[in-house]
Amino acid sequence: MNSQLQRLQVTLKERQIDAVFLQSPVNVAYFSDFESDPHERVLALVAFSNQDPFLFTPALEADDARQSGWMYDIYSYQDHEDPFTIIQQAIMERRSSLSTIGLEEDSLSLSRFKELLKLFPDAAYEDVTSLLQELKVVKTPEEIEKMKQAGRTADLALKIGFDSLREGITEQEVVAEIEYQLKKQGVSEMSFATEVLFGDHAASPHGVPGEQQLRKNELVLFDLGTIHEGYVSDVTRTVAFGSVSDEHKHIYDVVLQAHLTALNMVRPGVPVSDLDAAARKVIEDAGYGPYFTHRLGHGIGKLIHEFPNVMQGNDLILEEGMCFSIEPGIYIPGSVGVRIEDCVYVTKEGCVSFTHTPKEYKEI
Repeated sequence: MNSQLQRLQVTLKERQIDAVFLQSPVNVAYFSDFESDPHERVLALVAFSNQDPFLFTPALEADDARQSGWMYDIYSYQDHEDPFTIIQQAIMERRSSLSTIGLEEDSLSLSRFKELLKLFPDAAYEDVTSLLQELKVVKTPEEIEKMKQAGRTADLALKIGFDSLREGITEQEVVAEIEYQLKKQGVSEMSFATEVLFGDHAASPHGVPGEQQLRKNELVLFDLGTIHEGYVSDVTRTVAFGSVSDEHKHIYDVVLQAHLTALNMVRPGVPVSDLDAAARKVIEDAGYGPYFTHRLGHGIGKLIHEFPNVMQGNDLILEEGMCFSIEPGIYIPGSVGVRIEDCVYVTKEGCVSFTHTPKEYKEI
């Protein structure tokens, strides 16, 4: 049995939850090892406190589920069938009634919740989002190894991007070159939409690459990630194309100092809010506080944004095996945007980054 699934069952028993209905593809994959994107169709993992779990898939994915190594029952449905009737029958084969059902409140649609209410009108429904976060926040050595590999290909993506820079090339063309070359290397999927932004366009933290052409003596921001066996990477680097102004070099140095300050504080026992506060103080002391407009970081794993948020007000204590980003930035509208990001995993002594592209100021 998947070790994460074992832990889930033990937790359900401890918290007196009869069953959980998990239908987000990420959580289904995490607890079953079956990776799938069912689109609009119903995919679910139903786990119990005392009975064997089962997978529920669209009929066209049932064979893939069997080949994934799942060792328990698999039920499926054709498009013309009612999936929830089949799910109800599978549940009732294991239990005559359910007093408490756990749900993913942050991802379960209202229409599917109504279907469950019809089937089990007397059950109490409980949001298990925080329970799942607790189970997933500390990564196993196997998970960390997959994320290391995703980090290696993210570093490769940055090198491809750096090498593609030339005067007149557009942001979209650089993105296309990165993703084309990665596919030739066997990397089939990015973990999110690749971001390449030139000059003042990078002043938007979530800018969208477009037709803006690269000019000499401006900064270029790369934010990208890849996927390896269901686990993701995320990295940001800002480089100079030519030589930029002293002011922009200074902004880069401030962001780098903020990044390294937080990075060097990471160790078990430190509240995550302390990391945000330390990086933010560096930027505020340099006079750029209003231009650091987002949290310091986010958890990472099978999703690009996971629990915990590395931000003010979150006093969660770091533990060995937690994985998250450290990504301070300064964004001055109409002028410049600089961000430096690595994702790390916590060790007994500190932390190790999944990506290793140098962070010192670089001119191309």
